[in-house]
Amino acid sequence: MFQPGKAAWPLTDLQEARLHEGRSVVGVEAAALLRLRDALDRSFCDAVELLLGVTGRVIVTGMGKSGHVARKIAATLASTGTPALFIHPGEAAHGDLGMMVAGDAVIMLSNSGGTSELRPMLDHAARLALPIIAISSGGTSTLMRAASIRLQLPAAAEACPSNIVPTTSTTMMLALGDALAMATMRERGVSRDNFGTLHPGGTIGLRLMRVSAVMHQGAAMPIVPLDMPMRDVILTMTRLTFGIAGVVDASGHLAGVVTDGDLRRHVDDLMTGIAHQVMTPHPITIEASTFAEDALTLMNDRKITALFVTDTPDDRQAVGLVTLHDLLRLGIA
Repeated sequence: MFQPGKAAWPLTDLQEARLHEGRSVVGVEAAALLRLRDALDRSFCDAVELLLGVTGRVIVTGMGKSGHVARKIAATLASTGTPALFIHPGEAAHGDLGMMVAGDAVIMLSNSGGTSELRPMLDHAARLALPIIAISSGGTSTLMRAASIRLQLPAAAEACPSNIVPTTSTTMMLALGDALAMATMRERGVSRDNFGTLHPGGTIGLRLMRVSAVMHQGAAMPIVPLDMPMRDVILTMTRLTFGIAGVVDASGHLAGVVTDGDLRRHVDDLMTGIAHQVMTPHPITIEASTFAEDALTLMNDRKITALFVTDTPDDRQAVGLVTLHDLLRLGIA
């Protein structure tokens, strides 16, 4: 398994050379990102304001490597509350210009700013009076001259030994796109509470899943009354295999829990005792609306493996049970 910074034996000359090259590329690009950070000015603020005010969609485009970055920027904007889509410049010239309509805004990426394939989209944007945000190194290029807002990348050599392959420039474009998306997301008030509705799938979707979606309910919950003999409590715990039982009072409110640890601590009371004599009172609970990843954090912090779930913090009525195993099985970690 690859472990950064660790080696099982001394590196060969070839490995040393490879490592030097890798570090050199990362260093060149990191330095360029710092220059980009310091170069951001009022134009960036204007771009964020434009994105916030768009009544249609944000069209993001670019050719070649810039196009790949543009596709990612469009996806990031869309997932953070700004409707956006990618249009390939080549396809635009063969009918996809119809995807651009009044009310849209355009983000165009081109390191040189003179990419000829962008011309049909530039012309169509002009016909529709669509505002254009240009991201380019070419300050006097065709793209920058046509743009409403110009985000100029600082001068920086590509990390390629021949200064040809798009590397540093595309890294800066990607970072600038992320900066636009995050600044816009913040002003839109998009947070974890509503981000999950835009991103229900994958690892992020799992992390933003609510406890209510994974908890055990009804007859699947190990619930026992205060006066149940411990031998029956143990049978309930054994049958449902969660290593815990919730102890409720006559009103159905959670008064305590009996855990495997409680059984060990009260081994002398198991044959003659009743639930409320063995239980741990005032158990830790969690709300049904809590994010699943926060439930996992709570269980890890408190070194417990199960939580009873309530509708509100002050409610002692158990509506479910969530376990550490449930969360790990789903891949929430």
